Amino acid sequence: MARLVVGGLLLVVGLAGCTRADIEERLRFGWPLGITDHAHDMRVLWTWSSVAALAVGVGVWGLMFWAAIVYRRRGDELPRQTKMNLPIEIVYTVVPFLIIAVLFYYTAVTENRVNALTAKPDTTVNVVAFKWNWEFQYPDKRDPQTDDFVYTVGSAEEIPILVMPVGKKVRFTERSNDVVHSFWVPEFLFKRDVFPTPLNQFELTATRTGSYVGRCAELCGTYHSQMNFEVRVVSDQDYRSYLDELARIGNADPARQSKALEAIGQPPRATTTYPFNPDRTSKAPSERSSAQGGSS
Repeated sequence: MARLVVGGLLLVVGLAGCTRADIEERLRFGWPLGITDHAHDMRVLWTWSSVAALAVGVGVWGLMFWAAIVYRRRGDELPRQTKMNLPIEIVYTVVPFLIIAVLFYYTAVTENRVNALTAKPDTTVNVVAFKWNWEFQYPDKRDPQTDDFVYTVGSAEEIPILVMPVGKKVRFTERSNDVVHSFWVPEFLFKRDVFPTPLNQFELTATRTGSYVGRCAELCGTYHSQMNFEVRVVSDQDYRSYLDELARIGNADPARQSKALEAIGQPPRATTTYPFNPDRTSKAPSERSSAQGGSS
């Protein structure tokens, strides 16, 4: 028990000279820093929930070892047995309730902040999930030929890329064409299930440009593990230019995503993940080479 106390004091002393940012970095437990306005709130919630769990675990382990050492059997005489100890029962009833109440409070506050919707977001993106890919619609711009929203969709040859502006409030609306999927971007520290009905909505603001992998986080069928996409965070000017390019090219062109990305100086293909081949009878290039080498 004394060693546990000393270890705890050393941890406190070691963190005392650190700034808040340093402490949060050391207590991140390997989670991403996050690239949205809500990511910090969620990371802090998970960090301190983990710290609370570790503190409870250390306390329980300490009591177990203390009882095992102090009250271990030393002869034929058993240690004094304690029954119906009201103070102890009150303590182990009240303390867990207080821990749960504090965690519930901070969880509810964080969830309310993350789920809040504004009256007028800066832009909107419609997310459509289907087995086993994604479609991204941009209601701010329409195809002049069809008057439909401009959109991009993934295929077996091309990863779908969701483009969004940095520093702007983006509202996402989600819909599934078949089963339940889940929209998950690890760097958002956030995921939201996608249902056929009702529509799910959420808002967030990206704080850093870059390319970030997205995945389906709900087991949805054969190719669930390959149902990836990419989030490309760009400047607001590039985002508006991207939508203009999509409208100019038109929804009829299957290469509109790569062409529009090239037009704003972005890589035309995904850089964080790659498409999958749904043909199970085909062989990978390395397998074909091995087969050809063996037959020669």
